[in-house]
Amino acid sequence: MTSITLLAADGTLSSAELMEAPAFARPAVPLASRMVFAAAHVVPHAWGANTPGQPAAIDWDATLAVRRHVWSWGLGVADAMDTAQRNMGLDWAATAALIRRSAAEAREVGGTLVVGVNTDHVAEEYISLDAVVAAYLLQLEVAEAAGAGVVMMASRHLARAAETAADYERVYREVLSQAGAPVVLHWLGEAFDESLAGYFGSRDVAVASDVVIRTIEENHDQVSGIKMSLLNADAEIAMRRRLPAGVRMFTGDDFNYVGLIEGDERGHSDALLGAFAAIAPNASASLQALDRGDLVGYRRILEPTEALARQVFATPTQYYKTGVAFLSWLNGHQSSFSMVGGLHSARDLPHLSEIVRLANASGALERPDLAAERWNGMLALNGLLALSSVQA
Repeated sequence: MTSITLLAADGTLSSAELMEAPAFARPAVPLASRMVFAAAHVVPHAWGANTPGQPAAIDWDATLAVRRHVWSWGLGVADAMDTAQRNMGLDWAATAALIRRSAAEAREVGGTLVVGVNTDHVAEEYISLDAVVAAYLLQLEVAEAAGAGVVMMASRHLARAAETAADYERVYREVLSQAGAPVVLHWLGEAFDESLAGYFGSRDVAVASDVVIRTIEENHDQVSGIKMSLLNADAEIAMRRRLPAGVRMFTGDDFNYVGLIEGDERGHSDALLGAFAAIAPNASASLQALDRGDLVGYRRILEPTEALARQVFATPTQYYKTGVAFLSWLNGHQSSFSMVGGLHSARDLPHLSEIVRLANASGALERPDLAAERWNGMLALNGLLALSSVQA
């Protein structure tokens, strides 16, 4: 049996048995028991000037192929979200192009798509509440003109401008009133972006949750759901039980998604997860089992991936995008391990080695031999493995 090389934090090399890829099958019918989106990343040109502060040079063919891969497994795509490096290397020109191109691709293949709208095209750090509304509406127009569903993302500008909970309620009310169709709200916690601490007017999750519920109730016809990304399962469940009828809870909890998606006697969460872009076959196979009422099969497939996701999303959590792109490269969905803004340098080799180990153990390596070859080559490039050890 072929082995894979692993690297410890002290530089020690070891090996682990390379597991075979699971024989997952793409769904023959649409997934039914849960509505699930995978938040997809962007693939840069390996030769592009994708260094910090430079405009994103995106390989559109590879980027759209990633989305087709996700759709082929029956999952929806959430695009232009945090996983696509919003506020971390993806400039507005590239974001707008991504929204338009992904929407066109979704129409062509019949894929489900939502895209993020934010205020991040505004260069000024501090703007008024009126300017925040105007910025949201500009991006909303771009998304709706492209024919995409909308996720109203948390705004750094709003977090800086708002002085009270009422300021959040006012901005959301004014933006939602202009939406052409119901949108998904997004509550992104400070673990992902420390500038969003105290979003919705309080650092107390229970108090902020009251603001969210009031906002949803006031704008009920314009809100289809909320994605919670607080990495706090108890807070998500508590809010899920308070949501008005017809409003979905989309878990964004990449630490606890197995139990949240399964749910309990009082309901379940749907999902909008960056982790699922990296493990689309596993996610699809588990949801197919759930559709059949096979909870044992669901857990057997999905539970091992949660340890992998916890490693990808380990603190500092905002650099989880690096792990998503790394897994994409290992699995052959991009030709080089590179990211816009140079973000591929955000994780060290031992951290990446642990991703390799956990991906192997959880059946998340789609082409194990290719993954081993690429990872061994990366170790060799860094002087940690002899070139002769890398498989041709």
